[in-house]
This record gives sequence, C-alpha cells and structure tokens, in this order.
Amino acid sequence: MKIKPKQFRVEQGTKVDLAKWPTLVAPVYESKENYQEMLRSDVVRLAEQQKLLYASNRHAILLIFQAMDAAGKDGAIQHVMSGVNPQGCQVFSFKHPSPTELKHDFLWRTTRDLPERGRIGIFNRSYYEEVLIVRVHPEILLGEAVPNGTNFGKQFWHKRYRSIRDLEQHLHANGTRIVKFFLHLSKEEQRKRFLARIDEPDKNWKFSVADIEERKYWDDYMDAYAHCLSETSSEDAPWYVVPADDKQNTRLIVSQVILETIESLKMSYPETSPARRKELLKLRRQLLK
Repeated sequence: MKIKPKQFRVEQGTKVDLAKWPTLVAPVYESKENYQEMLRSDVVRLAEQQKLLYASNRHAILLIFQAMDAAGKDGAIQHVMSGVNPQGCQVFSFKHPSPTELKHDFLWRTTRDLPERGRIGIFNRSYYEEVLIVRVHPEILLGEAVPNGTNFGKQFWHKRYRSIRDLEQHLHANGTRIVKFFLHLSKEEQRKRFLARIDEPDKNWKFSVADIEERKYWDDYMDAYAHCLSETSSEDAPWYVVPADDKQNTRLIVSQVILETIESLKMSYPETSPARRKELLKLRRQLLK
C-alpha cells in the first residue's frame, strides 16, 4: 500500500466525526524488515531536507503531536526524527502550566519555544491542550484567571479556536510551516497498552493512576478533539488524523507527511556569487602553500 498523506488530512471546513476515522488501516509495509527499510529511507531523506532547511534559512517547521495516553507520540518522534541533526531540531513537552505561565494568555508559554528559521520545532502536546484537556476539565480555567469569569460556553471556545487560527496564519505568513498530528488510538488498543505497562517491569514507570482516571473521560475527549480538528484544520496549518493502533504504520505515515511538507518548499543550497567564489579560490591557494 502506497502512503497517500492526503487521505489522512482534515480539509478546512470539514466537520470531524472521529468514529468515522479509522484507528487501524492496512499495513503500508510487508514485513518487519520492509518496515525498517522504509523508515530508514525516510530518515535519510528527512536528514537531507533538514540540511537544506538550515542552509536556505527561509523557513521553520513546526510539528505538533496530540493524542490520548499511550498512542505512541514519543515513539513516533524518536524513530522518525532519529536521523536529524540535534542542533537543528528541538523537542518541547508541555505539562501543567507553572504559576508564572498562568499569569499570561494561554498561548504565551508555547510561543516562547517556536522554532527559528532554519530549524525544526516539535511540540509534544502544545497550546492545543487549552482546548482539549481544559475543555474536558473546565475547572482548570479557574486557575487561569480568564476575563470571562466562569462563563465557559460555546463562544468562549470559539474565541480560543480563533486565537489559535490567527496565530497559525501569522506564523505561516512569516515562513513557519505547521503540521499537526492527531494520533488516533482506539480505546481497546489503549487498554492493551496500559496492561503492557503494568505487566512489563521496564514499562511500569510509564503508568500512573491518572492514566486510568483520564480514561473515564474518553467520550468527552473524543468530542473535544472532534471540535478542535473541525475548527482549527486549515490549508496553511492542516491536521492529520493518523491511525495509531499499529505503531509501525503510524511512524511511516508521519514520516511521509513531514517529507511531503518539507519537500514542497523546493529548497536549494544558497548559490555562490562570483565575488564569493573568487574569495574562496584565493583562500584555497593559501591553503595549498
């Protein structure tokens, strides 16, 4: 099966019903060896594109990963980005905001970590938590001292979606290409992965009581994600709903989406001017003495 990134893309204006989006699709690889070969090839291509990104210094790439617990965000980032030069790539994970962060608007703490031109930035969770976990648990908003007081109706969320769309439109206009991934895991597959975290000692550290508590809100999270994807997927900053029940498939789809995005920039290494070439030849002659 050939990977077609467009089939996983949420087109602007689409009303998303996650029950109609698959969590598992036919494998794009034929065997474990074939998977490793495909991923290795993608990693090499991505490393070359990163060099071009750094050298051309005209664009930045922002990759955003959102998902339910155990969907494989960390593994996807680790495997897909394994060949990228660490000097040109930064990963940020956003957890509960600090007291200082709570004194600012909800986008402040993440915008501080946006990638500069020539670099790839990865957000493992992001400002989207403010329309996901906060929507499921609106009591969190009481600690944010928002102007609305306790009026958290539809208009409140529409304003937050608009703030996000405006930010992403601004970033795109200034050279940042944004790609957003929702790793779509089934509730049954999450159950299996949670059991593995309990049964396998080297995975015990990944599991907590909070994971079980949040699982109780599964339907609420699916509703929050559906609204979020519908409201914030745009032509300039699209969401991709990636089936996550098969981790290998997930990584290959993610890598292809990233490659398609970066390669579409059609970057090239800066041309050497005649004056610069003359200077280099002069330096070369000095080195040969």
